[in-house]
Amino acid sequence: MADLFDSVAEGAKGGGPRPLADRLRPSALDEVIGQEAVLGPDGPLGVMLSSGSLGSLILWGPPGVGKTTIARLLADETDLAFIQISAIFTGVQDLRKVFESAKIRRQNGQGTLLFVDEIHRFNKAQQDGFLPHMEDGTILLVGATTENPSFELNAAVMSRAQVITLKRLEPADLERMAQRAERELERALPLTGEGREALIDMADGDGRALLNLIEQVMAWQVDGKLDREALATRLMRRAAQYDKSGDGHYNLISALHKSVRGSDPDAALYWFSRMLEGGEDPRFLARRLTRMAVEDIGLADPQANGICIDAWETYERLGSPEGELALAQAVTYLALAPKSNAGYVAYKAARAQAKQTGSAPPPKHILNAPTRLMKDEGYGAGYQYDHDAEDGFSGQDYFPDDLKRPVYYQPVERGFERELKKRVDFFAGLRAKRRG
Repeated sequence: MADLFDSVAEGAKGGGPRPLADRLRPSALDEVIGQEAVLGPDGPLGVMLSSGSLGSLILWGPPGVGKTTIARLLADETDLAFIQISAIFTGVQDLRKVFESAKIRRQNGQGTLLFVDEIHRFNKAQQDGFLPHMEDGTILLVGATTENPSFELNAAVMSRAQVITLKRLEPADLERMAQRAERELERALPLTGEGREALIDMADGDGRALLNLIEQVMAWQVDGKLDREALATRLMRRAAQYDKSGDGHYNLISALHKSVRGSDPDAALYWFSRMLEGGEDPRFLARRLTRMAVEDIGLADPQANGICIDAWETYERLGSPEGELALAQAVTYLALAPKSNAGYVAYKAARAQAKQTGSAPPPKHILNAPTRLMKDEGYGAGYQYDHDAEDGFSGQDYFPDDLKRPVYYQPVERGFERELKKRVDFFAGLRAKRRG
């Protein structure tokens, strides 16, 4: 799949109309929008370039965030020949020609940056074919993928390449891109403020989708400015076409996730089926369903995660299409399960506080003291063995001494968490009693 600001056909370059995305293609890395954390002076790519140590990379991120553009500009920055192939259309013979050309180029004193779009679509043998050419310096590999590399790429390739995660574009990034387009076209979009927000919402973090939408809107003959409703009416049919090309991938998974979270099994099954009909990998759906179980259901229904894992395993054993029924049943179960994100919220809060207080030591009374010196330092002094305490609960504090006791986990009055809430309240009462 081509990425943001990808090449246009040679005929277009030869004097015909140039797509807006091509006209706005950045000519330098500091012009790339939305990836400052990666490309900035302290970002991984910024550090590599400043130190002159660019290595093979895997660019991982959703569609339309600049993967192809960044690869092309990295080649410019390092004076490497830029060669682009797609795993969808490239066979073994094509790869051999690419490697042979790179060897000749290397003998003549120039390196090659080989950009492989959709690299996860190569099978294991094809991925292994890159290894000797990466190791002897014939190519510097830059792969692009929308799929999690840890699931889709060989360990051998992963060990020789650094994964660079590119984030979806935020509304502010898309607004900057829209303003850049307006300057290029020398006129403003015929949209109200709400209409402009709606256009950015439709792009859903995809820069290429936004520029395509802008190009459509700018071609209209309109009087005045279009509001959100008028824009949605005009773009409804065309926007749906992005789903067929894969650009709607993240829209559809978002719709599935929110339908499950909203306890609507019919809507959830519809979006699940839409993704399967569009050619989505059922394993991706299995991963996302498992994520929904731990993120949106959690301990309100402890069985939900097991249901997902079992459905995933069933699919692996049966394959398509029979195994997809197991995933569909998991979708239905998740949609009807009681919902709670209390565990997820507690985890994020604990991680945030752990990051802030990462050097605070545990209190000495819960440290082991295997040596005399450690005993002399007070390790283990005052520790109360809970099994010997009344109710099997000592009520001691296990947080660092200087940290005021926080409350992360607050279970809801739904599903099994009703029982957990009773336990939390019970121990909180005992704790207060012991300290009183």
